[in-house]
Amino acid sequence: MPEGDTVFLTAHRLRLALVGKTLVRSDFRVPRYATVDLVGDLVEEVGSYGKHLFIRTTTASIHTHLKMEGEWRTYCAGERWTRPRVHARVVLGTDDTEAVGFSLGTVEVLRRADEHTATDHLGPDLLGPNWDAAEAVRRLARHPAQPVGLALLDQRNLAGIGNIYRSEVCFLRKVHPATPIDAVPDLLALVNEAHRVLTEAAHRPPWRALVYGRQRRPCQRCGTRIEVRPLAETNPASDRITQRERGIYYCPRCQPEPA
Repeated sequence: MPEGDTVFLTAHRLRLALVGKTLVRSDFRVPRYATVDLVGDLVEEVGSYGKHLFIRTTTASIHTHLKMEGEWRTYCAGERWTRPRVHARVVLGTDDTEAVGFSLGTVEVLRRADEHTATDHLGPDLLGPNWDAAEAVRRLARHPAQPVGLALLDQRNLAGIGNIYRSEVCFLRKVHPATPIDAVPDLLALVNEAHRVLTEAAHRPPWRALVYGRQRRPCQRCGTRIEVRPLAETNPASDRITQRERGIYYCPRCQPEPA
């Protein structure tokens, strides 16, 4: 699943392609918004909040979430698309550009004044201008018995972390992902590490993982073989992500499992 840095970079690309231009085509291929027509609107802004992306026009805010397989691609007007047309859920065209949202998990067309309804439930945005580490710590601390590896995935605590970065942040802080929140030695330091890692990934790509995806390979700190295993979800029925994809990656020596 794309994480906060991917959405942040996607917003940047769309900003360069669309902002300041007038829409000559708007095609929403989802039943609820099939009749929405934004032709004639000026694209004023493109922004992100955690894993949520917003394209703001004169009259509306187009809210999308990539979920597992979604992505936005941009093309010159008339250029052949590089993904099957059947996967397109949103098409926005200007005189010289087409932006196409493929396989998007969420598509909404909101009034600008109602955009907040898509993010009110979320914690502080790790890549946002108003990032609030103290608020993220406060939200994490509300569930002291929850494993930190699960708490970091909960977007209501802090927005933008997915499976890759929860493993990376825990590795960097030498905390096993199964450690309960109230047993994490320095929760503020862990939150600050999350902010640092995502900021680096978003502003200085490409970013390379230290532990994620490196099972059976040596730890880059101590040489111990990296392990991976599932961390039980609090509500596994809530999504279709496989246990392998939700696996926690860790070094058993640098990150000893809590007793």
